[in-house]
Amino acid sequence: MEKEQEQKLDNDTISSDDEKEVNKVENYQDLKSDGNVKKEENEITPEEKIKELEDKLVRSFAEMENQRRRFEKEKEDAFEYGGFAFAKEALNLIDNLERSKQALHNDAGLKDSEALKKILDHLDIINKDLISIFTKNNIKQIDCLNKKLDPNFHQAMIEIEDDKNEAGTIVQEIQKGFTIKDRLLRPALVGVSKKTQNKDENKQENAENLEDK
Repeated sequence: MEKEQEQKLDNDTISSDDEKEVNKVENYQDLKSDGNVKKEENEITPEEKIKELEDKLVRSFAEMENQRRRFEKEKEDAFEYGGFAFAKEALNLIDNLERSKQALHNDAGLKDSEALKKILDHLDIINKDLISIFTKNNIKQIDCLNKKLDPNFHQAMIEIEDDKNEAGTIVQEIQKGFTIKDRLLRPALVGVSKKTQNKDENKQENAENLEDK
């Protein structure tokens, strides 16, 4: 009898231990299964990875193309406008020639002399040669006399009373202006016309007189 009870207790103990082991296995499998699900949720599919790489490749090519275009533009500007500073300095030669001619004209000792005529002729030849060299290198003089003032090419220095032209018309060229290709090398310094004050005052007085009547 006692042996049967002991055997029964042993069987119960074994069953209980087996059940615990089974539960441990099941719990482990459940945890493993949950881990796999979470891992799968965080993983990127091959298609998504390929698309991501394609996007990066497209952006890289776009950046390389932008850099190439910037380099080409800088190279083109350097080739076309590399002599910009030199050309601007060279304009001083023309200015000095004009000043020399003006000084000779104002020299009372040379006035109306044959020597003055010859000197001026030589200066004119030099001036024409310089203009020809500039023109061959796409440096052109700005046409301004009798034109309307254009702030893109002209700089007004003085106003001159003139009733023959519309206000803002260029009637005097103080210093020649030049362009190099499509860029302004330096603006022309000019004098522009304005209506005389006397006429404006007379018009105002006449208008006031008419109003009084």
